[in-house]
Amino acid sequence: MKKYTQKAIRNVGLVGHGSSGKTSVAEAILFNGGVNDRLGKVGDNSSIMDFDPDEIKRGHSISASLAFLECEGHKINLIDTPGTSNFMADIPGCLRVVDGAVLVIGADAGVQYFTEKAWQWANEYSLRPLIFINKMDHEQANIDTVLDSIKKRFKKNLALLHVPVGAGENFSGIVDLIDNNYYSYAKDGGMGKPQAVPENCREPVQSRLGELMESIAECDEALTEKYLEEGTLSTEEIISGLKKAVLDGELVPVLCGSATLNKGIDRLVRGIVDYLPSPDQHPPTHVKSGKDDSEVTFDTNENGSFSAQVYKTIADPYAGKLTLFRVFSGTVKSDSSIYNSTKQASERVGQLFFLQGKKQINTPEVSAGDFATVPKLKVTATGDTLTTPGQDLVFAPITFSKPVLARAMLPKTRSDEEKISHALSRLCEEDPTLKVERNPQTKELLVSGMGQVHLDVTLERLKRRFGVEVDVKEPKVPYLETLRGSTKVQGKHKKQSGGRGQFADTWLEIEPSKKGEDFVFVNKIVGGAIPKQYIPAVEKGVHEAMANGILAGYPMVDIKVTLYDGSFHNVDSSEMAFKIAGSIGFKKGVVDCKPILLEPVVLMEIVVPSECVGDIMGDLNSKRGKILGIDAHEETQTIRAHVPMASVLNYAPDLTSLTGGRGVFVMEFSHYEDVPEHISAKVIAEANKEKEQEKT
Repeated sequence: MKKYTQKAIRNVGLVGHGSSGKTSVAEAILFNGGVNDRLGKVGDNSSIMDFDPDEIKRGHSISASLAFLECEGHKINLIDTPGTSNFMADIPGCLRVVDGAVLVIGADAGVQYFTEKAWQWANEYSLRPLIFINKMDHEQANIDTVLDSIKKRFKKNLALLHVPVGAGENFSGIVDLIDNNYYSYAKDGGMGKPQAVPENCREPVQSRLGELMESIAECDEALTEKYLEEGTLSTEEIISGLKKAVLDGELVPVLCGSATLNKGIDRLVRGIVDYLPSPDQHPPTHVKSGKDDSEVTFDTNENGSFSAQVYKTIADPYAGKLTLFRVFSGTVKSDSSIYNSTKQASERVGQLFFLQGKKQINTPEVSAGDFATVPKLKVTATGDTLTTPGQDLVFAPITFSKPVLARAMLPKTRSDEEKISHALSRLCEEDPTLKVERNPQTKELLVSGMGQVHLDVTLERLKRRFGVEVDVKEPKVPYLETLRGSTKVQGKHKKQSGGRGQFADTWLEIEPSKKGEDFVFVNKIVGGAIPKQYIPAVEKGVHEAMANGILAGYPMVDIKVTLYDGSFHNVDSSEMAFKIAGSIGFKKGVVDCKPILLEPVVLMEIVVPSECVGDIMGDLNSKRGKILGIDAHEETQTIRAHVPMASVLNYAPDLTSLTGGRGVFVMEFSHYEDVPEHISAKVIAEANKEKEQEKT
């Protein structure tokens, strides 16, 4: 395979809402480029991009995939991304390493939630977008309606380059306003045949051409003057003016077609080459020195020092870990040493590959602007910076979405229990939105993800890739217990069983401590009533008794215990006896100290369309939430609230239902609060019921 300069490379991310046809667009591009001998279809083994068994089974993309084609002296790297909130893991990393984005919008549905999200991401990464209106063959296709929704939602000046001829089942091709040709397509699509514009289309085409020239002229003073004087622009002026306006972010090109019929895809490829930026036009990349965290100069020159960023990791049970990265400067060669400046560790590169879907193509080297894959790096993870040894720069880290739904996992067999930690760690390497932790209080293994479907796929991968099977249940809420009253109580342990006996006598004062102090033990023994060597044993006995509260067996917190009197026996007293006495006294006294339950409260930030705010607030109130404030944006509002954790264990599907999938949220633990009495009674009854079941 020939080596390409940066100017001849196009790195493109395909983004958009689920079911808009991103993968179908990629498959048609690859088919036309000769990469596949048939037009790949989503949901079967012919697809280059959706090759994972989970994707074939479910019929949609679950993770991002990479493929490339060579076209008229250019190399186009395509990254196809998922389009649902359950599978957002790869998107931030992919958009970090591409230079332009093709935003795919269905002509049947127009702008949807994830369309807006993809647009926001593209803006965050300063990417130049190109819009492709897909599904012009759909019976509900209406390009004017879609254009209006794009203008309304994105508030951006559009440059419509294609005029569709017909719509729905009558969609036959497109008129390209740049070269003023009508491209008609055979039944199997493919490369359009240029013809004269049909008579019945000439008037609307001229009208659209006038709008295009006016939009381009407004972006350049010289062209504005020319257009005002002559009322037209030459083809060369249109092309050069459009390229400049797109790179400057003033215009967004809009093209159209049908991916499943392979109509208009050849013109989309032409648009990618002509109007999206090359790697040497990539937006400024923020780079810091690994030594002192200061900003450093960064040169994307092909002849400079090697630097790259890892945007994705694949946990392949057969090939091992695959690391996918984009080279920003210099060249990396097979069988060489590189330096991970994020982890400050050296890595050994064996064989380098270009990825064509799941197919790996050997390459001796990869230069600036291109993508590559290397297997079996030891410490490198997604987001890490790779450089030459001795170079010390670090790319800004990639920010991934936080998981929103947690489930407790119970291995089915002892064998599964032994394998599950390794399997989950491998999946977490691949999926940065997957989080695994063991709750120290409930002792449950918690796996958190972006939604129920995300967790379902994780379970399927555990079984298929690693042979691990688990049972799944809703996680326990980590309640706590505390006191609101005080008492004085005797804790006495006396046992005689032949030989040396056991004796310890303690007097304890039990009361609440300050919030957040957990446990305070005060020794007020005077006059040697209890020898000093036994005092720590009393404290230990009380502290261990606090691990299982009196109401429902939850740990107790924010308690102060004062040991103020007691007695001992010269022969029968021991540390163990005083430990038992302390525990007995505490358990007896707590009953008279008005014990109560505490529940964890989370801080939530929920971003929803403005029209959904009333429904969300009503729902939060029904969940005992307390609204802290609302921040208004252009078309969305962010609601901040404190809500009991028990009420929002399944909030992800609730929010999806209330907003039609257009809402997103994050939450984190905030503090503990008293549980209302009527709810406390239910929690205690349920906990005691579980205890009885465990005994039987």
